[in-house]
Amino acid sequence: MKIFYRLKLITISIFFSISMCSCASSAFVRKTNPTGLKIQNQTEVINVTGGDIRGIINKEGNVEIYAGIPFAAPPVGNLRWKEPQNVVPWKGILEADHFAPMAMQNESGRIFQFLMNLYTSSKNDRTYKGPMSEDCLYLNVWKPVEAAPENGWPVLVYVHGGSLMSGQSWYEKYDGENLAKHGIVVVTIAYRTGIFGYFADKELASESGHGTTGNYGLLDQIKALEWVHNNIASFGGDAGNVTIAGESAGSSSVNALCATPLTKGYFRRAIGESSSVVQQTPPHTFRTMDSALKMGDDIKKEFGCKNIEELRALPASKLIKTKYKNNSMTVDGYALPETPYEIYKKGENHEEVLLNGFNKNEGFGFTFFTKVNKKNLSSLLESSFKERTQEFLTEYEPLNNKDSKRLYTDVFSAVCFSYPHDIWTKTVAAQNKPVYEYYFSRENGEIGTNHSGEMIYAYRNVPHTKNYKARDYELEEIMSSYWLNFVKYGNPNGKDTNGRELPQWQTTQESNGLLMEFGDNCGMVEDPFRYIYEYLE
Repeated sequence: MKIFYRLKLITISIFFSISMCSCASSAFVRKTNPTGLKIQNQTEVINVTGGDIRGIINKEGNVEIYAGIPFAAPPVGNLRWKEPQNVVPWKGILEADHFAPMAMQNESGRIFQFLMNLYTSSKNDRTYKGPMSEDCLYLNVWKPVEAAPENGWPVLVYVHGGSLMSGQSWYEKYDGENLAKHGIVVVTIAYRTGIFGYFADKELASESGHGTTGNYGLLDQIKALEWVHNNIASFGGDAGNVTIAGESAGSSSVNALCATPLTKGYFRRAIGESSSVVQQTPPHTFRTMDSALKMGDDIKKEFGCKNIEELRALPASKLIKTKYKNNSMTVDGYALPETPYEIYKKGENHEEVLLNGFNKNEGFGFTFFTKVNKKNLSSLLESSFKERTQEFLTEYEPLNNKDSKRLYTDVFSAVCFSYPHDIWTKTVAAQNKPVYEYYFSRENGEIGTNHSGEMIYAYRNVPHTKNYKARDYELEEIMSSYWLNFVKYGNPNGKDTNGRELPQWQTTQESNGLLMEFGDNCGMVEDPFRYIYEYLE
């Protein structure tokens, strides 16, 4: 049983590290509920940009769900690799009773797919053989059924993860129903991923009226926020009280959305989980334009295309098979006129308050297959510590090969995840804005403290299975209540949804850099990776 559990944990960790989604190729046929929603009662018809829509009401009768709402024109044909265009109006009533297809993305290998389905999903999951299409710019809304307060419901807009190469807006782990029951509107958005979202080319830049290329996925996210700003009042939401949130590459995207001048006035607060690009040289999901253009040229050669016209003529199913990873944003002079580091340094970022943090074992799934021992540890750490590598190893010399692997994984976790959050926290705190930072340490029978493990607790979607104990549901109540309070008031503190006082979560300024631990206990603690940061600085 221990071996089986270990295999399960490894599979889940690697799965979430790579893709954060269940991807399967299938044509999208517009039919009732191909992705798991069950029609109960229909909502009243409301009007949004493009026309009238009608959603459904959940089984309990307390949440309205509007799924698959277009927020931009389909980015297909000549609109491939162009800034997102305005919604194409429709006639009649759009029945928003099912989720739209996920963005085009690679299928997993057969063995990997088998293990992934075995351990992370079932035939009842929405993501099981979920439809995907190049026509993917849709969003979903969950709202309370009851009448909105005078100023409208607070709004949470969620950006999914997936290394900017995969993912979808309707995964159960960040489903919005259980948060919407407690007085907020939840919106989950889609965007172009991989080669369709982050491909860069000089010819494309010259086509654009803004001279942009390489950030199409980011521009999709910005377009979705514009749609929310213009339409959320139709759902009873308050356009002046919007919080954006995301995990992994979604958190990197939130960081970029805070920096771009194109989102000013679209939101007030930000939640970032397990990724940031505010460093001078971000560890991932960001690259130089030169690097982006070089990859663009390599892709044209890969497919034997001389120009963009020939590349646009290729079917999407062929393009997603590229061997190059288009998984990084860049400085395009439009969405990002400078790096986020430079923009934050000038104080031109938009978040008024920040909630961000990381998990205990972020690096586990990424380092599992890396062979580490006492002999090669020094060479593995040189890219992180450079001339201070030996100094670090003298101070923290591993006892054996197992200890070497643990140390390497901790350094990987710090370099790629926790240290970027430390920088984000310190940067925003230096602007005299409140920052609440967390550390997730709760183990369970599934994802646990690995990358993405906190999501089901924060978004109130812990499954009712044997892998979760009473403490997991207690922690779900605590974390999701902090998230709800933050979205409503800009401060996570207060009471949980049962009226009980929550443990005091101090800002980084109040606590002198302490973090709120979410685990077997909840309270302010030292950052467990801080001993590594001094060697990175």
